[in-house]
Amino acid sequence: MSDPGNGRLAGRTVAVLATNGVEEVELVEPRRAVEEAGGTVRLLSLEPGEIQAMKSDVNAAGRYRVDQAVSEVSVSDFDALILPGGTTNPDHLRQDSAAVAFVRDFVESGRPVAVICHGPWTLVEADVVRGRTLTSYPSVRTDIRNAGGNVVDEEVVVDGNLVSSRNPKDLPAFCTTLVDVFANAEQHAG
Repeated sequence: MSDPGNGRLAGRTVAVLATNGVEEVELVEPRRAVEEAGGTVRLLSLEPGEIQAMKSDVNAAGRYRVDQAVSEVSVSDFDALILPGGTTNPDHLRQDSAAVAFVRDFVESGRPVAVICHGPWTLVEADVVRGRTLTSYPSVRTDIRNAGGNVVDEEVVVDGNLVSSRNPKDLPAFCTTLVDVFANAEQHAG
């Protein structure tokens, strides 16, 4: 069995786009997986400073330093993107034009995007799920279907450059798969 910390993502820069209300474990675990595989992670948000993560949407968890505002970066700065969930996190992101444009441009660039739980709300807002197959938290599935996407109820789904999972229980498979997809994608940043 291969060691996940084997440098498979060395030289790659991965963006995590999140804001207040992000589900902490969906921020922390994928970031750890990328870093253990040798990648660099940059936390993007709507504003500089810190964001407040949550546990189960209602319990305050840790605070995390933002590396840059999403309005200050370009898709070309990154090799891959992670969109964690939590209900209020993607709800705030989908109301921000810079965040929505960044997500739309990222998906359209062909670079890999990993999304979990309520995270697909931002993909729906960016109008990039039409004709794509993905999974999500159950309450987001109607929105995906209404936006022209196909929804399946599976632990992890890969459709081209999109990797998706349903909830925190899927994190082990989600993290393993996103590292595989990110490692096998053409390197862009740098």
